[in-house]
Formats: sequence, C-alpha cells, structure tokens
Amino acid sequence: MTYCLAIKVNDGLVFASDSRTNAGVDQVASYSKMHTFSTEGRQLVLLSAGNLATTQSVVARVRRDLRENAEVNLGMVADMQDAAEYVGRVIREEGVKHGEAVAAAGFSAEATFIIGGQIWEQLPRLFLVYPQGNFITTSKQTPFLQIGEAKYGKAILDRVIQADTSLDEAALCALVSLDSTMRSNLTVGPPLELLSYRKDSLRLEDYLCLSEDDPYLSRLKQCWNEKLLQAFKDLPSFHWESAKQKLHRG
Repeated sequence: MTYCLAIKVNDGLVFASDSRTNAGVDQVASYSKMHTFSTEGRQLVLLSAGNLATTQSVVARVRRDLRENAEVNLGMVADMQDAAEYVGRVIREEGVKHGEAVAAAGFSAEATFIIGGQIWEQLPRLFLVYPQGNFITTSKQTPFLQIGEAKYGKAILDRVIQADTSLDEAALCALVSLDSTMRSNLTVGPPLELLSYRKDSLRLEDYLCLSEDDPYLSRLKQCWNEKLLQAFKDLPSFHWESAKQKLHRG
C-alpha cells in the first residue's frame, strides 16, 4: 500500500508521497512515487499508487514518449486536462499489457495516479486519474486529492486546507497527513517526499526527501503528538463530571 496526496491553494500546489512498496515481517522495500517532468513553459508532477510493475511501466512510457517526441506527450499537450487524458490512455494501455500475467499470479494490476502542474500562463491544476483512464479534479469543497491509503490522513486535510491556505501551511498539513497515516498503517512509510510549487514560477525548486531518522521529521512528529495530547486534555468535561465535583465539594 502507499499514500500520496496533492493540494491546490491560491498560491500554488503541494505534492507529497511516501516511498514504501512492501512492509513484510522480514523485508521493507521502498520506491519513489513522485515523478517530475520539466519542459519549456511547463512543470508537471506525477504521483503513483497501485501495482508497482504497472506504475513503473506507465512512468517509463511517459518518459519515453517525451524523450522520443511521440505524437502525444507531456511536452506538447495543450492544457492540464489534455495531460490527464494522455496519462489515462497510457494507464489503460500499460494495464492491459500487465493485467493477465498479474491476475494469473493472484494480484491486481491496477494503478492510480495524480497529475498536477502548470502549463505556461494557465492556472495550476490537479487531476486524479483512475485505472480505467477516467479522471476527476479538485473543487472548492475539496481542494486536495489522495490516492492509496487515504482514510487516516484525510481528517487533517478537511479541517485545515482552504483556498487561501498558504503554501507553507499546506506543505505542513501534507506532512502531518502522512504522519497520521504512517502511525495507523505500517505499509505506509518513509522516505517521505514533499514538493511545493509556487503559482506562475514554472520552477520545481522547493523539494524535500525526509528519511525516517531525519531531525526535522522527528521534531515535527513529536510536536504534533504533544499538541494533540494537550488539546485532548483541554477538551471540556462531561456534564456528569461537573456534577460529581460539585457533590464532592458539598
């Protein structure tokens, strides 16, 4: 299992992903699930979740199409929706190649992707592309997208992320969302990748890769845990507790 998310705010986009692909008793494996594509006038990021053979095949195909200047590739799509449609087609085609062999082994060949970025002066956008090739985008009510093990890290996103949330706050929220997921699911784990893209910059500069023993990640996790415990202790008491205290004083 894996967990990737992308956030859209007024100032730009934030992408975050874990790197764990296997978490057995005697083996832990990792593989980057964040892939960047930079060409003139466009900066695109692809996050992947699902069958590793399929995701690797899709990413390799996207890079090959770009390198060989295929008839359709990420370097020539007119807008981000066209980019999502292209990725959807590649997912379907590569999924068919791997589907029968993987199914025979008792596994699923399905893979899901998030693609986001900016093309020239157009607005930055995010799309979640399903294994069938269809896709959805963000909305005012839900300015973020998740793939993989999404349920544990969704609550903090629902509470914090709004259109006017700053990029740094969105990036912090993404890390907390990943930490919440890791705490509840051992199949999600570091290294964690975080990328912040500022609107209209057309540069992918603010990137972090945080290992399990990274000092900043350790401090962030400790601080979040302490603040949560303190917030829990500060919650108002039940009415029967107040009644018991009054009775005891009387």
